[in-house]
Amino acid sequence: MMRYSLFIGCQIPSRVPQYETAARAVLGKLGVDLVDNKQFNCCGYPMRNVDKKSYLLSSARNLALAEDAGHDMLVFCNCCYGALKNAEHIMKEEGRLQDEIREKLREMGLTYAGNVRIRHYLSVLYNEIGVAALKEQLQNTYKDLNIAVQYGCHLLRPSPVTQFDDPVKPTIFDELVAATGAKSVEWANKLECCGAPLMGINDGLSMDLSRQKIKAAVKAGAHFFCTSCPYCQIQFDTVQNMIVSKNPESEHLASVIFPQLLGLSMGIDPQTLGIGLNKRDITMIESYLTKE
Repeated sequence: MMRYSLFIGCQIPSRVPQYETAARAVLGKLGVDLVDNKQFNCCGYPMRNVDKKSYLLSSARNLALAEDAGHDMLVFCNCCYGALKNAEHIMKEEGRLQDEIREKLREMGLTYAGNVRIRHYLSVLYNEIGVAALKEQLQNTYKDLNIAVQYGCHLLRPSPVTQFDDPVKPTIFDELVAATGAKSVEWANKLECCGAPLMGINDGLSMDLSRQKIKAAVKAGAHFFCTSCPYCQIQFDTVQNMIVSKNPESEHLASVIFPQLLGLSMGIDPQTLGIGLNKRDITMIESYLTKE
């Protein structure tokens, strides 16, 4: 059995709880044991461009806690993944900042030697479990279902730090979607920002970025977005509802979180997957399922 320390982050429990329940259900069926660590704190991402030292200490503390527990980390949130990987990258260097962080950790009774691996949910499915093993767990496959895959920025860039996939032409998420029988369509704005970082700062520009992505995905023939990042999901779910409410005639496209898409094909019930918790209705996706 594979065992990981689960880093759930802040956004998923508070705003996208269906991501957690769906991901846990899928991983449980795949024999992955998740260890909850109640001592984990914020990944530090909100402070990353405000106070580098505070950000790094917050991230490094989580890494030290996982290392102390003896398990690699499994991360659901793309922003948390990017923040933790960046902290790992910085802590490999020697300097005054690194010495200060290590001293602060020692004051907390912690040490960090860089021995813990950080894994994103998608990379565990793809690299540790494998596409072939995933297919063996399917009870249903999708037929004639077109998906616009939304990788998200922090999963791919900067690639020397995140080490997830080719930042220019990624394939991992597409292959995981294809394993369910769905088709990952090519679309013009695939690797562009969803607009989430601008919400609360420049809502108009944030929504415009989302509208452009929605328009491109619809033009490519997608039936749904598929996300792996809670921020992207919120943007294509909650914020898209705001866009449509302001202009009912605007193009729209519902978004499914990948563990929901995969979970349905594995025969996990919609309630466990939180299908009804998505702000935009995605129940129609079940009509594309066919028995294996």
